[in-house]
Amino acid sequence: MDITALITTLFWIILLGSTLLAPFFTQKHLETTRLTLMSKLQKKRGSRVITLIHRQESLSLLGIPLSKYINIEDSEQVLRAIRMTPDDVPIDLIVHTPGGLVLAAEQIALALVRHKAKVTVFVPHYAMSGGTLLALAADEIVMDENAVLGPVDPQIGSYPAASILNVVQRKPIENIDDNTLILADVAEKAVFQVRETVLNILKENLPPEQAEEVADVFTKGYFTHDYPLGAAKLQALGLEVSFDMPEEVYRLMELYPQSGANRPSVGYVPMPYKAEPGRERTGRKASES
Repeated sequence: MDITALITTLFWIILLGSTLLAPFFTQKHLETTRLTLMSKLQKKRGSRVITLIHRQESLSLLGIPLSKYINIEDSEQVLRAIRMTPDDVPIDLIVHTPGGLVLAAEQIALALVRHKAKVTVFVPHYAMSGGTLLALAADEIVMDENAVLGPVDPQIGSYPAASILNVVQRKPIENIDDNTLILADVAEKAVFQVRETVLNILKENLPPEQAEEVADVFTKGYFTHDYPLGAAKLQALGLEVSFDMPEEVYRLMELYPQSGANRPSVGYVPMPYKAEPGRERTGRKASES
């Protein structure tokens, strides 16, 4: 092989290798930067920081939108992070999601309620549906002034449960087909179950009568499922909402670019959290433990 052919071969090997390895190293650098920033925020606030961030991605080949939602894998990872957090260490959950499976969202929400130290949910942009359920489980919701939550009314297939029930209420039963009646039965159970879950969560921080009222607003289908509820409306309902968003949260969101690359939805510093010796216990339930 002459020197020209050898140089050409080496050039193509190096080019191919860099093309294949560059995305890998870029992703690793991005993950390391996220963990470093999360560690900084944890140290600053004396908390366990967990992220639940979903972006809508596009398949680069076909251009088909592919949305990510809260799923069982997410709940397993978040529950593990909560389990690894001592009772006296506050939890800061950063949420950016359109929602997802009711089962997964309820598991996370109930685990947050059980955590003895203070739980803060940060919403830099939006936390809809199941994401809202997580926010309702917090002692404090910190939102960007333009961020929103949404209703958590259950959906049966492609229809709101409340709308299915309205059909049964408005039409004579002899004019309703069996499939609709079955859907109405399922819808009634779903509304009851979700409302009970929301009510039990809200009773942790609100008086019973107020909790009943807020649970109705979020679950009875008064709004469309994608209706945005801003901070002013949430405060009017009596929820603890503030705008003291740490700069690190915004910077962390920038590390989850809208791209086609696969990324983990949940993140936390992968080691058991050890509280600093002598630090006072904080949070809503510190006196109980």
